Amino acid sequence: MADIIKFVQSQAVVARVVVGETLIVPVRAKVGDLSSIYKFNGTGTLIWKLLDVPRTISEVATEVAAHYEVDLAQAERDVMSFVDEMKGVGLVEMPAALPMAGD
Repeated sequence: MADIIKFVQSQAVVARVVVGETLIVPVRAKVGDLSSIYKFNGTGTLIWKLLDVPRTISEVATEVAAHYEVDLAQAERDVMSFVDEMKGVGLVEMPAALPMAGD
């Protein structure tokens, strides 16, 4: 089932890369929530970039494993943990289903 669930960056955040680290600021009521700034290291930045389009955990883990030359199973566990955390604080979301032809 996890192979068909896709995740994508939330549209309710502002992100900037500064010296190789990604800074994420959630936007609430059209204002940046400066008390909730998140900072990603290189691995987190790679995952964030990969989630600029909807992807499954497996798709992201495959890219992470190749980039860092690590075991795919470990990459999947790490990516799942990271995405779960990001989902929990509203930084990633599951994209809305697109309507089917004829709907």
